Amino acid sequence: MGSRELVVLSVGGVRFVTRAFTLQQFPESRLAWMLNDDDREFKLVNGEFFVDRDGALFSYIMDFLRTLQISLPTDFSDYQRLQREAEFYGLYPLADLLSQEHLLKPRLEILEVHFSLQEMQAFFRIFGSCSTTIEALAEQITVFTGQQSGQGWNSPFPSQKPLVPLPLERPSHHDMVFLCGTEYSASGQFVTRYVSIKPDNRKLINGTNVLGLLLDTLLKDGFRLISTRTVVSEEKGECYTFERMKRAAGLTITVNQTPGSSGVAQARRSQVQKGK
Repeated sequence: MGSRELVVLSVGGVRFVTRAFTLQQFPESRLAWMLNDDDREFKLVNGEFFVDRDGALFSYIMDFLRTLQISLPTDFSDYQRLQREAEFYGLYPLADLLSQEHLLKPRLEILEVHFSLQEMQAFFRIFGSCSTTIEALAEQITVFTGQQSGQGWNSPFPSQKPLVPLPLERPSHHDMVFLCGTEYSASGQFVTRYVSIKPDNRKLINGTNVLGLLLDTLLKDGFRLISTRTVVSEEKGECYTFERMKRAAGLTITVNQTPGSSGVAQARRSQVQKGK
């Protein structure tokens, strides 16, 4: 059968259409033998290969053959059954990846936003269990500083004066600190700090407005607010706790395409999009 020809499989009543080349990714697998009529387990009926196995799980096997990567839904739980199916089809590299269940399972991610007001300034501290999320937030949040003649959070935006971006304070890889509002400097000027959070283009000085935008950004990024508590009542300190299920990094294999290769490959981790 030519590598460009289409193959139709009926697995547990679920119909799949793919190329012969896809099924031949691993020459020693039973799916590759099937194309050469070397496996009696697969019956050819009316031009379709009939397989009496689980059709829903076979969809993950087909995805693996097409991408050479295993990346499962956050609510997936049938790791042992899928591993058993991979072994049935002779896809031992896939079975080996599935045996690393601890790497494939999604993880619960926790993030806390601490917010407090002191006179005309608002202080923020964001702590997260995942350092990559904090890094991503640090790229979204920019603090600008400038001077103004007004006194208060509702003073006009100094459009004619340049604003200077300030680096965020990073006590560790898992947290960041920044503030907004105004403070009186030794030179007799009011120093202002504005906060911008991408993709919103506004520069906000009011701490309550910044807090609202920050919480909305987290909710849109897949986080779920699970608790709100007062930390220091006299300073109006509040703590907002969020959680989300973070998809695990995908596991990818590199197939040796040399003639006579068994397709046994070395697994490596690769980055995938954030789970939401």
